[in-house]
Amino acid sequence: MEGTESLRNILDLERQKGYTDRAVIGGLDVYLRRHAEQIRELTTDAHLLRELDGLHLADSPYGSLGSEERKRWIADIIGWLDRAERPQETAVVSKQTHGRPTPPSSIRKKTRVPTPNGMVNQEAGLDLPITVIKGITSNVAGRFARLNVRTIRDLLGLFPRRYVDYSQTRPIAQLVEGEEQTVVGTVWQAKVATLGSRRGAEATIGDETGTIRAVWFNQPYLAKTFRTNARIVVSGPVSVFRGSKVFESPEWELLKDTELIHTGRLVPIYPLTQGLYPRQVRKWTKEAVDGFAWQMEDFLPSDIRARCRLPGLPEAITQIHFPDDRSTAERARFRLAFDELLLLQLGVLARKRDWKEGQPGNPLRVDRDVVTGFLNCLPFTLTTAQQRVLKEVLSDVRQPRAMSRLLQGEVGSGKTVIAVLAVLIAAANGYQGAVMAPTEILAEQHFTNICSYLAQVGNEERPDEPGAGAVRCYTGFLSRPLTVALLIGSLSKAEKAGLQKRIGQGEIDIVIGTHALIQKEVDFSKLGLVVIDEQHRFGVMQRSALRQKGFNPHVLVMTATPIPRTMALTLYGDLDLSTIDELPPGRQIVKTKCWEPHDRAKAYTFLHRQVRNGRQAFIICPLVEESEALEARAATTEYERLSREGFPDLKLGLLHGQMHGSEKDRVMRSFRAGDFDILVSTSVVEVGIDVPRASVMLVEGAERFGLSQLHQFRGRVGRDREQGYCILIPERLSPEARERLLLMERLHNGFALAEKDLEMRGPGEVFGTHQSGLPDLKLARLSDLESLQLARQEAITLFERDPKLEQTEHRLLRRQLSRVWPDSAEWS
Repeated sequence: MEGTESLRNILDLERQKGYTDRAVIGGLDVYLRRHAEQIRELTTDAHLLRELDGLHLADSPYGSLGSEERKRWIADIIGWLDRAERPQETAVVSKQTHGRPTPPSSIRKKTRVPTPNGMVNQEAGLDLPITVIKGITSNVAGRFARLNVRTIRDLLGLFPRRYVDYSQTRPIAQLVEGEEQTVVGTVWQAKVATLGSRRGAEATIGDETGTIRAVWFNQPYLAKTFRTNARIVVSGPVSVFRGSKVFESPEWELLKDTELIHTGRLVPIYPLTQGLYPRQVRKWTKEAVDGFAWQMEDFLPSDIRARCRLPGLPEAITQIHFPDDRSTAERARFRLAFDELLLLQLGVLARKRDWKEGQPGNPLRVDRDVVTGFLNCLPFTLTTAQQRVLKEVLSDVRQPRAMSRLLQGEVGSGKTVIAVLAVLIAAANGYQGAVMAPTEILAEQHFTNICSYLAQVGNEERPDEPGAGAVRCYTGFLSRPLTVALLIGSLSKAEKAGLQKRIGQGEIDIVIGTHALIQKEVDFSKLGLVVIDEQHRFGVMQRSALRQKGFNPHVLVMTATPIPRTMALTLYGDLDLSTIDELPPGRQIVKTKCWEPHDRAKAYTFLHRQVRNGRQAFIICPLVEESEALEARAATTEYERLSREGFPDLKLGLLHGQMHGSEKDRVMRSFRAGDFDILVSTSVVEVGIDVPRASVMLVEGAERFGLSQLHQFRGRVGRDREQGYCILIPERLSPEARERLLLMERLHNGFALAEKDLEMRGPGEVFGTHQSGLPDLKLARLSDLESLQLARQEAITLFERDPKLEQTEHRLLRRQLSRVWPDSAEWS
């Protein structure tokens, strides 16, 4: 056997035949056994010879291997041949490529990048710009940049959105109308044709069972591409035109001695942007996979790979882009999604450790007299869940490290009482407390509620000075007067300046406010505890900004959005978790009904009756996801229609997202004061707003909202002892929409609905994960709680054994973490 050309041709032919052992007569085992000695003579390098012996060519096992094992074995032989032909690189390369698919040598030579010490950096090629791939010009690279693809590594990480199954090959005579199918045939004739009013290409394709016509609209140039007698693969849906079957604008590929990309397989469909086309992106991605996937070092520790039964990283990258079949695509997807979740969990665990252990706090003395005195003056008794959460919070603030706790509980579950007690403990220790809400009206509501609680345990005094409406003072409870202030943007400049000065001098004990609290003009004298309401409305940076106003103050963040525990530990992984999972006794559930669109008149009659009885109502307009401006216009139109036709005798208000923040606050204040009977609103109606007289929530286009959001709407009514009602009216009631909306009738537990919502929508929509400061996920879904839990458990085990990933076997994982969490000094 001269050189390697003959062996290469046979191995390439075997790959083309799908690893079916039909490349040579008698099978590949017979051929390899016969030529094993000649192959050994290709090199005298001892390392390469030992590697060759490990392939066992003399007693070749190829015939007894499965399809995947055959593919890897042939890849190993080709890799060995590549290294044998380049003896000057043998010493370094052989160690790096054994057991990995090896790309064509022409690509590999371009991508081998030496480091300063002369060694080859295996992954250096992955950080090359995508312009090293033939055909990707700087203009094309600019289009890829819109997809955040700039390097080869980025291109390998541009995963398919889905696949089109063109793997089902059929004889032409057996093609079925309406199905996605593939034929392999010969071009009998190709010509430019007039299709409708435009020119296109038309080809007649035949096999041993018959012929079929294929047409491509607006692509006349293809007629020159399809030469007579050329072998071609065509994939796509088959239609019938004038009684004959036809392919209309199918995918096509001329059959050469290369692997099919666009036809005859599971064909990847990639995200695109203007100026990028599917065939181009597929072709370039295939070149990147063939030329560079082998360079990817597997950062996942081998014990985790074995325990979770995960394929290697190069194989997963190859199979996610160009899978052999559905099962290998799913295995690859699971591996890469697991990687994302593991890296996410490791980063979250490190962030939690940094926030807690790396930042000493101020331990607070919990005065039982303050706690008992406060609780005894309340007109209700804490629920069991509230008592449990209070115990967790008080335990935290006693510690010499700063509390970082998330308190979640449904609307009306009693989170505010816990928050008030926490800031009272801080004040009793001589520290200041701060409560930050996302809107002015919520901040005002907190101010009112907190003052209401304090008025029951102490004597209220209102200072007689400018801005006094935003300040209250209470005596007879603590050993000194307790001063509470409201700091919001709508205060006058002088009022804000006066409050800021008093806060800086330590004269204010508890401050309630909005984003105004984190402005640079606000300096606390001795900030000891921070409460942040509606956690999902604030990003990590905003939380950090408030925390930095003091020396690592204790932080309690609250949300009324129920979140499954495993997800909460991920989204807010730097926080411990407390849950108030029961409502106070006597709290009535909101009666919920899903009515057909033709029942709208009945719903309006019900609203009229409720208003006559002294109640108020919300009408929520349909969600318009494409544009808040369109949604606002639609809400304005609906408001005008309802004022004219539905409720001409009632007073209506309008609220939408295009209003300025101060205007929205004004509308909500007016509604709460009873100036309007009905508030027509888009989905911006605030979580947490307390309108005691509101008894009816009517949601139009209800099928457009998620279950969690519908549950939040429902929580806006029935806030006092009167019965609350929620009426859901869909625009189109499909079977799926009916099933979802009937869940709202049946389930009143926010956590159960959150679980269902996760199954139907993504967590980004449900919980606003874009605010969480977490890395983006390409394949993983936080709604996949089982995978999330598996990744979390593996991360915890790894973190306990090697928290800083300093062991040799975790070096690659540490490097990957620095890419995923670039802002973390922990991994850099």
